[in-house]
Amino acid sequence: MVEPADRSSTAGQRLGAPESFGVSTLEPGLRPPAQPPGRQVSMRVQMLDDTQEVFQISQRSPGKVLFDLVCAHLNLVEGDYFGLEYQDQRKMTVWLDLLKPTLKQIRRPKNTILRFVVKFFPPDHTQLMEELTRYLFALQIKRDLACGRLICNDTSAALMVSHIIQSEIGDFDETQSWQHLLHNKYLPDQDAIRDEIIDCHREHVGQTPAESDYQLLEIARRLEMYGVRLHPAKDREGTKLSLAVANSGVLVFQGNTKINSFNWSKIRKLSFKRKRFLIKLRADPTNAHHDTLEFAMASRDCCKVFWKICVEYHAFFRLFEEPKPKPKPILFTRGSSFRFSGRTQKQIIDYVKDSEPKKVPFERKHSKILSNSSISPQSASTKSHVPKESATSIPLADQPDSDRLSHLAVPNGSEEPQAVTPPTNGLHGLTAAPGSDPTQPRQNHHLAGSVLDQQLLNPGSPGSEKSSLGGPHVAVNGNGSVNGQRMGRTGVLGAEQSAEIQPLSPLTSPLLTEAGYVRNDEEDEARRKKFPTDKAYFIAKELLTTERTYLNDLQVITESFHSAVGKDEAFPDSVKSLISANYDPVYKFHQGFLKETEQRLAQWEGRSNAHIKGDYQRIGDVLLKNIQGLRQLTIHLQKHSECLVELERACRSSRKVETLCRDFEQQRVCYLPLNIFLLRPLHRLLHYKLILERLCKHYPPTHDDFRDCRAALADISEMVLQLQGIMMKMENFQKLIELKKDLTGVEDLISPGREFIRLGCLSKLSGKGLQQRMFFLFSDCLVYTSRGMTPSNQFKVHGQLPLYGMTIRESEEEWGVPHSFTLFGQRQSVVVAASCTSEMERWVEDIRMAIDLAEQSSSLNNDLLSTSLSDNKLSEDGGGEQESEDELGGSRSSLERQGHRGNTTMHVCWHRNTSVSMVDFSIAVENQLSGNLLRKFKNSNGWQKLWVVFTNFSLFFYKSHQDDYPLASLPLLGYSVTVPSESENIHKDYVFKLHFKSHVYYFRSESEYTFERWMEVIRSATCSTSRSLPSTRKDLY
Repeated sequence: MVEPADRSSTAGQRLGAPESFGVSTLEPGLRPPAQPPGRQVSMRVQMLDDTQEVFQISQRSPGKVLFDLVCAHLNLVEGDYFGLEYQDQRKMTVWLDLLKPTLKQIRRPKNTILRFVVKFFPPDHTQLMEELTRYLFALQIKRDLACGRLICNDTSAALMVSHIIQSEIGDFDETQSWQHLLHNKYLPDQDAIRDEIIDCHREHVGQTPAESDYQLLEIARRLEMYGVRLHPAKDREGTKLSLAVANSGVLVFQGNTKINSFNWSKIRKLSFKRKRFLIKLRADPTNAHHDTLEFAMASRDCCKVFWKICVEYHAFFRLFEEPKPKPKPILFTRGSSFRFSGRTQKQIIDYVKDSEPKKVPFERKHSKILSNSSISPQSASTKSHVPKESATSIPLADQPDSDRLSHLAVPNGSEEPQAVTPPTNGLHGLTAAPGSDPTQPRQNHHLAGSVLDQQLLNPGSPGSEKSSLGGPHVAVNGNGSVNGQRMGRTGVLGAEQSAEIQPLSPLTSPLLTEAGYVRNDEEDEARRKKFPTDKAYFIAKELLTTERTYLNDLQVITESFHSAVGKDEAFPDSVKSLISANYDPVYKFHQGFLKETEQRLAQWEGRSNAHIKGDYQRIGDVLLKNIQGLRQLTIHLQKHSECLVELERACRSSRKVETLCRDFEQQRVCYLPLNIFLLRPLHRLLHYKLILERLCKHYPPTHDDFRDCRAALADISEMVLQLQGIMMKMENFQKLIELKKDLTGVEDLISPGREFIRLGCLSKLSGKGLQQRMFFLFSDCLVYTSRGMTPSNQFKVHGQLPLYGMTIRESEEEWGVPHSFTLFGQRQSVVVAASCTSEMERWVEDIRMAIDLAEQSSSLNNDLLSTSLSDNKLSEDGGGEQESEDELGGSRSSLERQGHRGNTTMHVCWHRNTSVSMVDFSIAVENQLSGNLLRKFKNSNGWQKLWVVFTNFSLFFYKSHQDDYPLASLPLLGYSVTVPSESENIHKDYVFKLHFKSHVYYFRSESEYTFERWMEVIRSATCSTSRSLPSTRKDLY
């Protein structure tokens, strides 16, 4: 065997490795660890392409050193999916333990060949970030097919082999394909289905090797035997079975048929005793199995080998980080010290998204096609589209910017040119030039993630050529199953043509996958200069972005809610018809409005009619035309209050209707309380008015657009004045409905004349000291509650204080409690304390105002409490259990993890120890905003592009504006918004910072105007100390 250093072309060079060692998979960003001193030993490793390489390791080095050398030799970043296996002296195939010295495991290294193979098979191949990783997985599938390990029907086998042939010889040629099949063995019984293979190969014309790998893995992952390594065993009756482990848990096979599976969540413990393998299950009354399952294997060693791989599979797929070693016992040891060593799958995904790996072209050993990867190491994982390879020999850096982008899925809308890589493999002069392959990030979710818009921050780039990503569209969810949900699909790239940009595959929440990748400042600046800088343009763009969100909100009522209740006979037809008759016309009208606005912005930006100026750099004419059209719909807008009232009446009269509405609110598309969506058309009138006021303030009277804007402002102001009374009544009615859902032990909350004033958290002084309570101030009474333990986290009412005849006195000195005051009622007195001085001042001011209102209208004094609670002598000892900040998920509140009732404004106030008033809700209605922002976490390097919606005191995060529902939300009550300091090393323009305790987020906007707008609206909802008290507050009630 020739040493790698003496060979003219090593395997690493063929795969594009630099002359020096690449990155280590186990120590991200570092060179392979220094080997301990001692005699060097040669170790032979057989690669997946059947080549053998020799590596020199120290006599005392652990298995990790050899494994890192192999991964660095291949320039493989995602090496943790792979492992080194060998046959020990007992002729058993075992995995090399990375923590133990290699020579203690392999006694005769000269006679042992280790095989570099896939160890962990993920459920979804799109979780593999790099094309090189997918290529190696495809080689593993090819090997499993050839040896008969991957068993499937003839149709699947023929299709997989056809993709392998397509990647090796290219497009179908009858003579060449026949000859290739004659000289290569892909299946044990290949001759029987040769015609079927040829027919399948004929269908793959134009498919690149990267696409073939993708399709091969797509088929393989759906097979029952995908990634399965059978370990013979017997059950208690002596029936011959086989055990296997997969990402989901432990599998049981009889022959080649899976007869049972035990999910990791159902398994309490895995162990072995001599040659008996034991699976202890969690207690489950519905489970027919015994608590402990026992399987007999051939020997204790067989049990231990299988137990070890089970431990590693569980840790790799289920844990967030590598388990820490157990402390060594002082005297006695019990059990095995074996543990998983390496990065978990989550750590791999996070590392690849956070890092900036250089893209190195590689050659496929068995492929006769000259091809260079044009997909970045991260792109394929973050899009659900088949990866596309570039077969051109022109460096992508020489192509137009938009043409380069057409090769990519753009989850974040960001690019970063990579450094020049020397062509070490001599691929016909094909070089990787700067900018040839921007790195891309994706859950979460994905999450995060996590992530994520499908369009560039500034849409469009004039002069780009037509280019689109081919191949079938496959959208997969976090569990790897096909998901037909609507995601963002297009990004405007050219003056005449738009390249289709496929959506990000929501493998994880964007909150899980925190970091994207670093954007390039020069490209950002160049792109920014191509677009208008006039303030009027950004005001018009705000109109466009908020109109998109508004139309999606209307769609919740007209489509989602209608389909949810439309087929149920319990839902009254009269209410159904009333809602459809008054919301459908509004929805259709705004569809046309949005289309006109999009066309005008495209013209303004120069993406069409690029040389025509003046007539298209305006928005007033579009607004005037559509607001005049909107006035024709006033009769429908006036009926929206009736829709809200009738829907509430139907819920009161029918338990089934109430359940239907409550179930709909739990759907992800209903990201706000249902009643808020019903009021959206009235709220939107206020937004138009504010946008037009900003335009009229910006334009000089001589501007061409000023006259239209002023006329449109006059029309919309008249409509707002006409509907303002209805709007205020409905907002109060809607708020009382929401409070009723979150309170238990209260009756007749919605009474004529009762108005909501403030809710928030105060500490009540009792015999046991200060106890956290939630207070609700109405125009006639003050109610205090604690957080209950119901499934919906409702608040349990403890008492009611009528406001009529109440007096209030500050009592900090009397009780020695900071920020405290005493409420003296007719029946009882209560001492409460606020969290800070400003919070106390707000409560005192509002309570005094409410006392004045109660004295003026003393007729309303209904008892809110139910009969069992009306004596106001509830125990104060059973106060609700206090949850931590993390339980609320205030920093990472995922809509998939929480029900909406646990994430309402009321619950946020409880956890953040703050309060909000009806005035704050009214201000929040006006301060709604949507648009693209770049988000960065405190400890991440890159920026993620997100579609962000600000409403109801929260930020909602989407991949793109075309998504049906948000991936996550961030309640802002209690947060502070500032500009990053110099010490934080952000060094970007238009960045603002959100922070609450240890939670820090940075957001970056595209212009000074959008930066100021985001700061303005977020300040209206962040920490209460930043909310100013209107002098006319009393006039609002």
